[in-house]
Amino acid sequence: MKALKFPKRYLIVILTFISTCVCYIERVGFSIAYTIAADSAGVNQSSKGMMLSAFYYGYACSQVPGGWAAQKIGGRKVLLLSFVLWSSTCFLVPLDPNRVVILVIARLLVGVAQGFIFPSIHTVLAQWVPPHERSRSVSLTTSGMYLGAATGMLFLPSLVKFKGPQSVFLAEASLGIMWSLLWFNYASDPPRSEHPKATAAGFGESLLPVKGIQRIKMENEGSTVRSAKIPWKKILISLPVWAIVVNNFTFHYALYVLMNWLPTYFELGLQLSLQEMGSSKMLPYLNMFIFSNIGGVVADHLITMRILSVTKTRKFLNTIGFAVASLALIALPIFRSSSGAVFCSSVALGFLALGRAGFAVNHMDIAPRYAGILMGVSNTAGTLAGIIGVDLTGRLLEAAKSSYSDLSGPESWRAVFLIPGLLCIFSSVVFLLFATGERIFD
Repeated sequence: MKALKFPKRYLIVILTFISTCVCYIERVGFSIAYTIAADSAGVNQSSKGMMLSAFYYGYACSQVPGGWAAQKIGGRKVLLLSFVLWSSTCFLVPLDPNRVVILVIARLLVGVAQGFIFPSIHTVLAQWVPPHERSRSVSLTTSGMYLGAATGMLFLPSLVKFKGPQSVFLAEASLGIMWSLLWFNYASDPPRSEHPKATAAGFGESLLPVKGIQRIKMENEGSTVRSAKIPWKKILISLPVWAIVVNNFTFHYALYVLMNWLPTYFELGLQLSLQEMGSSKMLPYLNMFIFSNIGGVVADHLITMRILSVTKTRKFLNTIGFAVASLALIALPIFRSSSGAVFCSSVALGFLALGRAGFAVNHMDIAPRYAGILMGVSNTAGTLAGIIGVDLTGRLLEAAKSSYSDLSGPESWRAVFLIPGLLCIFSSVVFLLFATGERIFD
């Protein structure tokens, strides 16, 4: 009996898309549920900030180990383990703002567990997805983050209102366990027969985890032995790798600053009520979802139709995305209305997401076998950017409040949005100078 004509790699991509969506529902959900519970318990702002940031410290610590584990054990297994760990933590831990130590430990654990997710996903996609489909596959998978954030912000406040903050933890855990069951039942490593030209194409069986040493046939029927050691030195001194790292840092600096401080900008900078804004405050994330997928489709079209080389395609989309985002970020404080600010922030985040079809897919171009490890390295930089950016923004606003007495004027917010805007320009130049779409790691 013939199987349905639905390639297994498509199912793998769909499942990884759902996984990132669920992860971001969890992240947004915790911030919503904890903030409401903490406000009810009278927790001060600095304690709330410490709790909300605990996740990112755990997340930063596990990026590179996650890439290493995915390389050695296999991305499929590590991804399943990660989901089981964070889902179980959400299910078992009570949301009590007064039990600070338990909650901090729980958030660190969830952060560590989720830190393994993206390196594992990149390892899995490098195994399953052929080069001409990588852009749209990675773009679809990562766009799940933005759809998850929008979904969480839209529906979870109502869940908290009717069922209480603890219900969010249980809902998130249920989603995580359901996805784990789907992944356990339907995910697999690519069989050799699925990719007869795996080595030449740079994906498939040739990228599966290897233990000890690996024997490779030579054209003269002889053989040689290649060590399975990870080329850390070559990775750390590679300029194309650093081009990815720099752009990942900038992307997440801008994303986390807007995610964490845009609501404050609406309420204090523009004197607007978030409740009165309704669903419009979700438009920036929906725009990211749309533009992320547009970038992936456009990139694959340019490469498949041989309109541009892989290198030129990555540089073109990365430059367009970051250049437009830079202009929108710098212009954001000028807009003094709800519609203007939503439009400007939507353009900024949308074109940042478009730029992911440049730098974020580039891991698999230059090092398909080590894509998970490179993703771990660059995502560590991205997570540190979030920690630095969110904290620095708070300090800038405190200084502005001292200088201007309140935060209602555009001058109080100029530096907040100028810094990520300038970083976008710098990063796009770095990518233009040093990035490549050629495979540089065997």
